[in-house]
Amino acid sequence: MKKALKIFFLLGVLCSAVSLQAQNMGDMRLNEILVTNTDDFEDDFGHKNGWIELFNTSYGTVDIAGCYLTDDPGNLKKYMIPKGDILTKIKPRQHILFWADNQPFRGTFHINFDLANADEILFVSSDGRTVIDRIKVPADMPENISYGRTDDGIGAHDGSAEGWQTMERTSPSTNNTDMYGESKAARLEKADPYGALMAFTAMSVVFLALILLYLIFKNVGNYSIRKSKQRESRATGTPVSSAKVSAAGSSSHEPSAEVYAAIATAMHLYREDSETHDIENTILTIHKVSKSYSPWSSKIYTLRETPQLKRK
Repeated sequence: MKKALKIFFLLGVLCSAVSLQAQNMGDMRLNEILVTNTDDFEDDFGHKNGWIELFNTSYGTVDIAGCYLTDDPGNLKKYMIPKGDILTKIKPRQHILFWADNQPFRGTFHINFDLANADEILFVSSDGRTVIDRIKVPADMPENISYGRTDDGIGAHDGSAEGWQTMERTSPSTNNTDMYGESKAARLEKADPYGALMAFTAMSVVFLALILLYLIFKNVGNYSIRKSKQRESRATGTPVSSAKVSAAGSSSHEPSAEVYAAIATAMHLYREDSETHDIENTILTIHKVSKSYSPWSSKIYTLRETPQLKRK
């Protein structure tokens, strides 16, 4: 049993590690860029500059502190996202905006290059070597027209621009689909108007989980029984196979089910009130008892004898 618990503990640790690995900086994606900003979103200082939007594709918070942004494949450590800023912890399915104004002294989200002459944007892991996402910047982008993913976080992340498009309306720090095009919810409603697919998916997940739990508990129980028999055989010095044979042989001498049923019925009738008993346990019956002799009226217990008249 202890071995089984250790195995399940290790599996839990591995699952947690996989989950943590899945919800790390590798889940971040370049989501939208604006090269030329003359009449669009303003930064905290009231200035209009180009910007780069990142999107957290996972369902866990991701800390991008220590990662890098660059427009030069030969210099992957051009701008390091500062550590110690709580705002670098990106919540699940949320966006973060970096201003490409070449003025990093303005804060964490102001990088040290602009996009006027950029050919490519790269998002690099904190090791300074691993490129997590990259995208080619289209040439001659119009003013106030952004370039982004059709669906947030979906598409190529190797610079091939698959899933990217020119967006007539910018959507900084918000969903691209809601601002341009049809949302996933709307497409799902059209594909499954009565919710049959959703219901089938939900029921499948529940039943698969139940089947998995059944198999786990069944195997754990069988393992516990085997270990118990092994301990018993070691204690008695009898091999496990012999113990099974003796157990099978002794089973014929055990009382049958009818005997147990008769005993249970008798015990039930004994404890329950029924017409089979003459005296009810809720009624107190007092019978008068008369005795012809009482030790307290005996003469031998008197303090003196009764005077007697003696005649001569």
